[in-house]
This record gives sequence, structure tokens and C-alpha cells, in this order.
Amino acid sequence: MSCSDESAFPDAGSVLRRAPVVPVLTIPDLDCALPLAEALVSGGLPVLEITLRTAAGLGAIRAIADAVPGAIVGAGTVRSAAEFEAAVDAGSRFVVSPGLTEGLIAAATRSSVPLIPGIATASELMRAREAGFDHVKFFPAEAAGGVATLKALGGPFPDMRFCPTGGVSLANIADYLALDAVVTVGGTWMTPADDVRSGNWPAIRELAAGAAEKVRSIRSPS
Repeated sequence: MSCSDESAFPDAGSVLRRAPVVPVLTIPDLDCALPLAEALVSGGLPVLEITLRTAAGLGAIRAIADAVPGAIVGAGTVRSAAEFEAAVDAGSRFVVSPGLTEGLIAAATRSSVPLIPGIATASELMRAREAGFDHVKFFPAEAAGGVATLKALGGPFPDMRFCPTGGVSLANIADYLALDAVVTVGGTWMTPADDVRSGNWPAIRELAAGAAEKVRSIRSPS
């Protein structure tokens, strides 16, 4: 959905084009928020989706937005207008939802912060398109048919662009990025739970750098 403000990221496309991969993060506690974000950004993944699945989510967004240079932080798992507004108040520069409701459409229309709604079917995609969205999250990607479904959707909806999330990994990322309609992908493989719990930030930075390099090799083959 386009917006009328003059921010650096006025629409979903301008956010997603900055992301080799979007790490989808469920922050267990605030203590790990800053070092985790710093490891990912220094590894080459600046666009971070912090899910609102834990009590630490909004606080993590606020902390990262205030203290991690280069981070483009947004909120994920946003399910209502109230959550959208809370995410924006916390400093989110974009908002991601697993679906789309009238309340979310209204909140996005009132805001200069772009919403990336989730879709899994042609009917959901049509609804998002009619509401003015041209960039959507394809979720849950693998469970909803993966690359084959995205190829099928690309025929009748050539103007739509996607960020597949859910089951995307190094094993299948090349298949998704081979599709012209896919701008980037979302994933969690860069942040193994054991490494987050133990504070193994060098390992996470290495995984982030590996993901960024993988995308570069796919999109700009030598």
C-alpha cells in the first residue's frame, strides 16, 4: 500500500528491496534483543521482523530502533489495528501480518508505515490487491504449496510481489528467488534457538553473512 509521507521507506517495496533475507525473530527476552540485531545487521541483513509472539516483542522493537544503526526494524505477527498502532508507536518502520482484516486495512490507511499482509490463497491475494496492496507475505509458504503455488499465482497476478515466509531455508531459497515475483524471503535459520539462548552472536553473524552471500550468488551469478 502506498503512503504519502516522505520517509526513507514509504512503501513495502522500498523495505523489501533492502532485504537479502528478512530474519523473522521471536525475542525471548530483552537482554538478547540488541546483540542479536547487531549480529544480523553486521552480517548483512538489515531488515528485521520482530514478531509480537512474546512479551518482549514491542520492547525489542523500541530498543533496536533506538540503538542499532543500520537496522530497519519492523513488527511481525500483527493481528489487529491495536497491535499495528502499538508497533508503530514502538518504532516499527514496517508491519507484517499473517493475514488481512478490515481493521488492519483501516489502520494501514491512517498510517505512513507500510503494512505487508499475509496471503495463502488466490482469494486472499485478490482481497489484498483490491485494498491497494501490491507487496504481500506468502505465508505459510511451504505449507501453502511453496514455489509451485507462487508460480501458479504469478499468471493471473503479474503485478503482485511476494515475500515467501514459512519453511524457507538455504535448501530451497534459490527456487523461490528464481521467481521474478519474489522480492525477498523471510526465514529463521539464521537464528538457531540454541545460539540465541547461549548468546553465540559470532555464529549468528556468520549465518547472516552466509545468507546474504547466498542471495548475492543467486541474484548476481558470476
